[in-house]
Amino acid sequence: MDKTITLDYGSGGRKTASLIHELILPAFGNRYLSTLSDGAVLPGAESLVFSTDSFVVSPLFFPGGSIGKLAICGTLNDVAMAGGEPRYISLSLVIEEGFETHLLENILEDAAAEVRKAGVFVVTGDTKVVEKGSCDGVFINTAGIGVLKRPGLSPAAMKSGDAVLVSGPLGNHGMTILLARHPQLLEGDLRSDCANLAPLAAALYSLGEDLKVLRDPTRGGLATVLSELAESAQLGMEIREKDVPVDPSVRAACEILGMDPLYSANEGKLIAVVSADRAQEALALLRRFPEGEKAAIIGEICEDHPGLPVLRTPWGSSRILTALAGAQFPRIC
Repeated sequence: MDKTITLDYGSGGRKTASLIHELILPAFGNRYLSTLSDGAVLPGAESLVFSTDSFVVSPLFFPGGSIGKLAICGTLNDVAMAGGEPRYISLSLVIEEGFETHLLENILEDAAAEVRKAGVFVVTGDTKVVEKGSCDGVFINTAGIGVLKRPGLSPAAMKSGDAVLVSGPLGNHGMTILLARHPQLLEGDLRSDCANLAPLAAALYSLGEDLKVLRDPTRGGLATVLSELAESAQLGMEIREKDVPVDPSVRAACEILGMDPLYSANEGKLIAVVSADRAQEALALLRRFPEGEKAAIIGEICEDHPGLPVLRTPWGSSRILTALAGAQFPRIC
């Protein structure tokens, strides 16, 4: 750990992992938290999935969404990736003095629209107002509670031969936020993929134990999540670059700006690891939804190079997909 907290510690990559493992787990570590999944499965009359998140995106409004939509979708997705059916959400606001009321109203309308579509309830929350200059307009903290529908999702369930799927093109959210923040860099018509993935996850739950892992590749992108899964399971991955879906506009923007779409954030995509003999079925399930119509099988789990996902290029070369080392760009969610 460095002596001071830098923006890199919010990147979702190595610095974030250092913060978690060196400060947070030693302080709060327990059998629920130590799994480090998107949500915790809790015992009770029904097993519950519980997740919490904070949203500090800049700008507050961007093509394809807003901080309000992002807060609800992000919370629903975290519960769903842990095997839960979302039911209840808390929503707390930290509002900067002088923030325009009509903008706050728009943010809340966006959040409420996602709540209604998902059929969940915001059941508690809090509001604080801080002095001007203390935050960037609005920060939102949420927590989500759901009922466990698919227990046992874990990298420990993966085995050699399992298929790796993604639900659609990667990198849209990160590149959209970057260009919305710095429109002088490049002209483009990019939109965030911000979406509720719970219906897609629920469809995959029907695969039972053949569904091994679900993750949403937010900060750090696809490459960071695959690196974390491979390291946790101590298995290798073979990923085919030609099969990884990336929208042409995102690919072009990344090439011009010298960035990698595999490390760009997503807010409406999931990664699934599925038994090989159910992979085509899983693909068909994802493609039933508008958010999954461009889903793809991008690779397999293997026993070679344990702990490392390897990207095979169309030209016969390869490279290791490591976790994002720092902040490719901060404040994206």
